[in-house]
Amino acid sequence: MGDTGTDTDVVIAGAGPTGLMLACELRLAGAEVIVVERLAQRSGESRAGGVHSRTLEVLDQRGVLERFLAEGELQPVGHFSGLYLDFDESESRHPYPLMILQSAIERLLEEWALELGVRVRRACEVNGIRQDESGVTVETGGAAPAVLRARYLVGCDGGRSTVRKLAGIDFPGTEATMTALIGDVELPDLPEDYVWVRRTPAGDYSAIAFEPGWHRVITSEFDRVADREESVTFEGLRASLIRVAGTDFGMRNPRWISRFNDAARQADRYRDGRVLLAGDAAHIHFPAGGQGLNMGVQDAVNLGWKLASVVRGLAPESLLDTYHAERHPVGERVLHNTRAQSALVRPGPQTDALREIFGSLMVFDEVNQYLRHLLTALDIRYPLDGDHPLTGRRVPDADLKASGGATGVHELLHTARPVLLDLSGDAATAAVAAGWAGRVDVVEARAEDEQWIVPALGEIPAPAAVLVRPDGHVAWAAAAGTVPDAAALRTALETWFGPALAG
Repeated sequence: MGDTGTDTDVVIAGAGPTGLMLACELRLAGAEVIVVERLAQRSGESRAGGVHSRTLEVLDQRGVLERFLAEGELQPVGHFSGLYLDFDESESRHPYPLMILQSAIERLLEEWALELGVRVRRACEVNGIRQDESGVTVETGGAAPAVLRARYLVGCDGGRSTVRKLAGIDFPGTEATMTALIGDVELPDLPEDYVWVRRTPAGDYSAIAFEPGWHRVITSEFDRVADREESVTFEGLRASLIRVAGTDFGMRNPRWISRFNDAARQADRYRDGRVLLAGDAAHIHFPAGGQGLNMGVQDAVNLGWKLASVVRGLAPESLLDTYHAERHPVGERVLHNTRAQSALVRPGPQTDALREIFGSLMVFDEVNQYLRHLLTALDIRYPLDGDHPLTGRRVPDADLKASGGATGVHELLHTARPVLLDLSGDAATAAVAAGWAGRVDVVEARAEDEQWIVPALGEIPAPAAVLVRPDGHVAWAAAAGTVPDAAALRTALETWFGPALAG
């Protein structure tokens, strides 16, 4: 564990998808973690309802994807501000979004976290934090007030993050211009099973059948910004649906009602000393295209192995700076595209004309691909040094033939350890990694396909060798038909996984 006198290596505030995924990543990498959660039990609220391709790949990388597939339903279409997108089956082994309620995602992640030995303390909220050179003291209130000592604290406690406020991290952005209400209800008089972003002069509404007999109703009304303290009620949702759709479709029996808007904000820094932010604590935005939960999970997967390496003394603290460098631009991109989607759904003849032109452009493959990648995050490239086109990108789940039999690249990441994949049989490549024995898995295999498909690039020759970080992104690669650059590989190993072992 961490320094003497600590209760744990890392305290995570918030047991939502981001916090639970981060806890799992830390445990897989050998760090001790305590999750503190304000709620006494899981809320059971459905909330987010979709998982995109890159997040499905992340779960597949850890060998837990089947748990989620068993409780959701794959959808062959997606949308950008209600305009339908096509998906390319060649870009991922999991090209389609999975429709699954957040309540199920949280339950499955918590079950996995407990299997890994994560400690979850409920009815326990952060009230104060104090940093020093060796750690952070976390004061908690709730059912059993306590003071926890950890090496690091990560705020995964939502858009109104207490951790962010206590750390003094600014949260700049744009104010709300609309109010949306959302609820899971019965709609006995709805004449069709599925209504998607139907725009009217008063706003827009959707009615999505997530479960038999139940619909998720969403209404959006622009230039009606609700006060944050205004209560959210079933009657308010009914009145909004009548204003927008002209009827309530017999709405009854609400299970869950909530409200959101198109405010977009992002923390100006994801790290302040020993305090870090992830998920909604780091960024909020209009929930168009279902990107928020996905981005939070991917924040966690980027941060987890880095933070574990630092607390275990395997890498210098400066490694944590790459978390902000890599994930902050991703957050900026999502805020940018969700602002655009909010503008595209506004009522009025000007927006009608814009949507018609925008929709006509989406029939072009390049436009559809660009927008699809904004939502799926399959094309993300982190700013890593290296000339190979794979460097910084997520590694394709290519088919391999290894000594143990057929496998895929993502299966090699089940243990959440870095992998040096040698596809050329060059013994010198494996020899370079000898100094990282026990930290980096060296796998010799043969690529089943000569060409790998990389989103935004198309087909590229399968590399001669590739160094894959635990998050599935490529740290170094050697082009096919070339002699791998041993010095560049050694630099990448030192940069990401600390200095080589002596001797």
